[in-house]
Amino acid sequence: MPAASKSARFFISYRSQDPDLSLAQNFYEGIKAAGYEAFMASESIRLGEKWPWRIDEELKRCDYFLLLLSERSATSEMVTEEVRQAKQLRDSSDQHKPVILPIRVNFPWSTPLNYDLRGYLQQIQQREWNSPADTSKILQEIFSLLADGESGRVGNLESGEFGDEQLFPAIASSAHPPLPVAEPELPEGQVGLASEFYIERPPIESDCYETILQPGSLIRIKAPRQTGKTSLMARILYQASQQGYLTVPLSFQLADGRVFADLDKFLQWFCASVGRRLRLPNKLADYWDVIFGSKDNCTAYFEEYLLPEINQPLALGLDEVDYVFQYPEIAGDFFDLLRVWHEKGKNLDIWRKLRLVVVHSTEVYIQLNINHSPFNVGLPIALSDLTPQQVLDLAQRHGINWSSSQVDQLMAMVGGHPYLVRVALYCIARQNTTLDMLLQIAPTEAGPYNEHLHRHLWNLEQRPELAAAMMDVITNTNAVRLDSMQCFKLLSMGLLQQQGNNVTPRCDLYRQYFGDRLRVI
Repeated sequence: MPAASKSARFFISYRSQDPDLSLAQNFYEGIKAAGYEAFMASESIRLGEKWPWRIDEELKRCDYFLLLLSERSATSEMVTEEVRQAKQLRDSSDQHKPVILPIRVNFPWSTPLNYDLRGYLQQIQQREWNSPADTSKILQEIFSLLADGESGRVGNLESGEFGDEQLFPAIASSAHPPLPVAEPELPEGQVGLASEFYIERPPIESDCYETILQPGSLIRIKAPRQTGKTSLMARILYQASQQGYLTVPLSFQLADGRVFADLDKFLQWFCASVGRRLRLPNKLADYWDVIFGSKDNCTAYFEEYLLPEINQPLALGLDEVDYVFQYPEIAGDFFDLLRVWHEKGKNLDIWRKLRLVVVHSTEVYIQLNINHSPFNVGLPIALSDLTPQQVLDLAQRHGINWSSSQVDQLMAMVGGHPYLVRVALYCIARQNTTLDMLLQIAPTEAGPYNEHLHRHLWNLEQRPELAAAMMDVITNTNAVRLDSMQCFKLLSMGLLQQQGNNVTPRCDLYRQYFGDRLRVI
């Protein structure tokens, strides 16, 4: 745990608009008055200072990550990115820092978090803030423990031993969809199963629903961020559940960084995670023998225990497998294993029970043996952008009576990017803006895409080679050919689109915004 002393450093994560901004200021002043170090972007970053670099440095230095989680900040892409980096730092730190301290600010327990935050904050306990009196109460509680040198107890906020508040609820099962909604929904990750705003892209859904019912099947969903991969996976698993299948959605985003230390530890986590979601006892000790290799042990655990214990087929959805790409020493063996299991399903009855859905962003940019890879078998699904007709349909579902020319105006700025289209329609449906006003401010700091663009800018500035490649594409009027690794990464971020072997900006919004901001780096 971080050292408990007056040198303890706090990073305050918040949405930079009131009322969140004012509350963050109160916590900042309270922490400073108590003699501790605190970082708050609006107070601590000097004029002209590069804010992405400063935020990165402060996240690395902080002992405690104070997250003000309001209804608005829970939809902020910048806040979500800060939480992701804080969790990544904590998972990879021997000192287990920063300790993440979430505070729900007038944010009811019943209000669900977006998909990413649910993954990052799963099993981390939270405090509630309902009035100004709670500010001093929460701070005093933390300070009293720090003063006593009991930093380990502060860390127990994450494990649920710090008080009697409930833990973050587990990710909702896809077998129990929420009730249908008709009011405009703020786009924030997976589109709910009963949402009126999910747009089907025929024949993708029907093909997937048919394939998942085939013994030993494998479906591969490939698309950039925020294009509907997880929403589609949830619907595939739901269709399987309606046919009596057991379903397990597993996101590699949930795995701690230490899980990826070696193949043996990773495969044990994988087996235990699937078994836990099937509500089966952990019997790794009975099936994991050091004499055999990790892949053989993992296969035996499924073949001799998990699959025989269930009477129905199992649809296993593997989301965010891109996380595994970061660990080539694990990725090759793991994906080889999935390919072997898929092949076993063609001949062995026990493996015919298993149906796999693998979700990842764009291309696989690690070297895999073509004969051992699961990325060249099964049903490939590449999610494309929305068509003008689909955007018009979505506008009508928002109660917006548009002509085709108005659809064309919006798509000239954001293309058919599902998330960007939905943000625009949400703002217009809520009468927060008009189409003309939105188009004027879209590529600026005052526009509704501010958080989205900031997150991408932050990621680009952390990787100068990607920023330079992005600038190369933006400044050319024709499609550009990039280094293959840079191309793969920018495609997976969703910033580019392919034209043959060359690339162009995904939409004019990105061309305008990054053309302006990347020039000053």
